[in-house]
Amino acid sequence: MRMAVDHAIQNNMMCLSRHSSIQTIIRHPFSSFSLSSFHKVTSMQHVRCCHNPLSYGAAEKEMSKKVGKKEHHLWKKRDSTGSGQKALNLVRIVSELPNEKEAVYGALNKWIAWEPEFPLIAATKALRILRKRSQWKRVIQVAKWMLSKGQGASMGTYDTVLLAFDMDWRVDEAESLWNMILHMHTRSISKRLFSRMISLYDHHDMPDKLIEVFADMEELGVKPDEDTVRRVARAFQTLGEEEKQKLVLQKYKCKWKYIHFKGERVRVRTDAWDGKC
Repeated sequence: MRMAVDHAIQNNMMCLSRHSSIQTIIRHPFSSFSLSSFHKVTSMQHVRCCHNPLSYGAAEKEMSKKVGKKEHHLWKKRDSTGSGQKALNLVRIVSELPNEKEAVYGALNKWIAWEPEFPLIAATKALRILRKRSQWKRVIQVAKWMLSKGQGASMGTYDTVLLAFDMDWRVDEAESLWNMILHMHTRSISKRLFSRMISLYDHHDMPDKLIEVFADMEELGVKPDEDTVRRVARAFQTLGEEEKQKLVLQKYKCKWKYIHFKGERVRVRTDAWDGKC
């Protein structure tokens, strides 16, 4: 052990002596003493090793990390390239079909026959286009087909289908879908869906059903928006329950609202429900 320590001390002393000799040469460049180029290079290597023995290994590790750095993802990103053209193609195909379930489903199955995965982005865009064109029957057909494939089960799709049921006067199917949503997504139903169902019942003059949806909304702690409160108050008034109407207005009515006046947003008091429900 003592011999190993003496050997290490001797090596360090040699490195220090070489380092001091190089410094002397650098300070006195015109000195008569000089070293060969080979001796200078080896001395510099010894000086660098003695000065920082771990720097070379750390640099090698850093270079290997930079060269071999790769990103790995556990999910697969859906490709949206060309989804707009696919959506337009789907709308064109569906619009030319007869109003028969077998024909529509057959054409939709052919549309995805050569796709490696379900083109969800294109199908969602197609639903949006059909909704803008007010082709409610086609919206219902495409949405039902998507749901039968286990795709598109989102709040946006449900909202579009409920609106299509409302516009196509298919209240029974809307109720079936709503009951399924309540059963499957009880704690995650958005205010938008509640408002959509209340609007549907208000459109078809069904105040009893409207009050039931509002009761579920209150039980789940979802605060209604201004239009929903107005519809609920009108439903209570239709049923002759004016006390409940006053309670709803007192609890949820807005004391202030914002309007645009001469190009500016102005905050004003509101009494929209005083005899206007």
